Amino acid sequence: MDYVEFNATVRPARLAIRDLAQDLVLSYSEFDDRVARCATLLLDCGVTAGERVACLSHNRAEIIILHWACARTGAIFVPLNWRLSQAEIVSLLEDCQPRLLVADGLAQALELEYFDIAEVLARAANLSPWRGTPVPADTPSLMLYTSGTTGRPRGALLTERNIGETALNFALLGQVSVDSVFLCESPMFHVIGMVTSVRAPIMLGGTLVISDGFVPERTLERLGDPQLGISHYFCVPQMALALRAQQNYDPARLNNLKALFTGGAPHPAAQIMEWVDDGIPIVDGYGSTECGTVFGMSLDLDTIAAKAGSVGVPTPRVEARIVSPEGVPVAAGESGELQIRGDNMTVGYWGRDEDYREAVTGDGWFRSGDIARIDDDGYFYIVDRKKDMFISGGENVYPAEIEALLVRYPGIQEAAVIGIPDEKWGEVGCVFYVSDGATVSAEELSAFLEGKLARYKMPKVTRRVEELPRNSAGKLLKPSLRQQYQDGKA
Repeated sequence: MDYVEFNATVRPARLAIRDLAQDLVLSYSEFDDRVARCATLLLDCGVTAGERVACLSHNRAEIIILHWACARTGAIFVPLNWRLSQAEIVSLLEDCQPRLLVADGLAQALELEYFDIAEVLARAANLSPWRGTPVPADTPSLMLYTSGTTGRPRGALLTERNIGETALNFALLGQVSVDSVFLCESPMFHVIGMVTSVRAPIMLGGTLVISDGFVPERTLERLGDPQLGISHYFCVPQMALALRAQQNYDPARLNNLKALFTGGAPHPAAQIMEWVDDGIPIVDGYGSTECGTVFGMSLDLDTIAAKAGSVGVPTPRVEARIVSPEGVPVAAGESGELQIRGDNMTVGYWGRDEDYREAVTGDGWFRSGDIARIDDDGYFYIVDRKKDMFISGGENVYPAEIEALLVRYPGIQEAAVIGIPDEKWGEVGCVFYVSDGATVSAEELSAFLEGKLARYKMPKVTRRVEELPRNSAGKLLKPSLRQQYQDGKA
């Protein structure tokens, strides 16, 4: 499963990595050599099989090289979210107990001993390449912490088999080939930045272009640069909106893109259609830290238009089902919990066996916690998070359905809906919204939503806020909104 070594053998001179921030370019032969020497470096630092190598750094080629070196030696690579607070980062380090911390300048404020990531390649260059016995594919090589929107983050353990399945799933869904060029700006502590954006092109012998972060105007220039030839780019819907808002946005310059691939948040159909009208496939998908890439939309513009709002279909390598609270599969069109099974699924949570047992059914299905439905054509739609659903007058209400409509209301920039207690109905919807300055009443929203939603789904309370609370990964924190409501702060 070592695709770096494979490609170094069959296409040694082909461009593997281009690191834009460092002006570093590596062929597959050079990439493989750097990995082998870094494997020796890790062993010289006392890292043995099963031990953790933590990393705190902005995107750079060394992160990918170090992860592959860990995979070859049996160690576990742990990229840390540098957007977290100092206390949160220290907590993660205490949880994973790394043998070695590799970091850039971000670690200085932590006052911890670390190996400077900028010195990795120079130090490794003086060492002999390590060519040991291949590690079994079912050995964990990566630990990714969940974002922890409702509790303490959990370290999901991923093996090379798990990672390879995600790469293969996306390669099938995203039309990846030896000619593909991925621009990776998603942070490498995230499954998209660490696995999907990296492993898919490298598996097929394509090229990985690494950026140190998303800067909308700069990103657009890179996506339209014929010298870079970017074919695949991942972003969340908010980033896609930011790209369209730039003065240098010109769809004609993006003709080399296979698609813009989005996920991680609900994507209103109206926004999808703006891209379709410009002739650019914007392809929604679905995945998770624990299961990697699961679903993806077709890249066909007509299909995207017909199925706007869908996260697509799974590949034949992934099993997916939607079940009732009793665990019984539901019919097409009905909502239930999405469950997933396949070799892409995590093999456990670091030090939290009980959590893992609760997350997986007795017959091996991963409980995603997401409410979904499937249409008659086999396309999946994410309705909402299971924990975000509330019950009004005995009916299930999924906030994401309401939120997708509210962003069309003039003046509303962002909106989030939670269930709040109500004497008559049990719970009703409360809208927290960010606007251009105008205050919007529940009555005005109900009038706007009339005919678009069932009456029991109509929100009864509104609260204007300066911003919606999000965690360091950009995910909305609805528990914080509930607390704000309870405290009377909104």
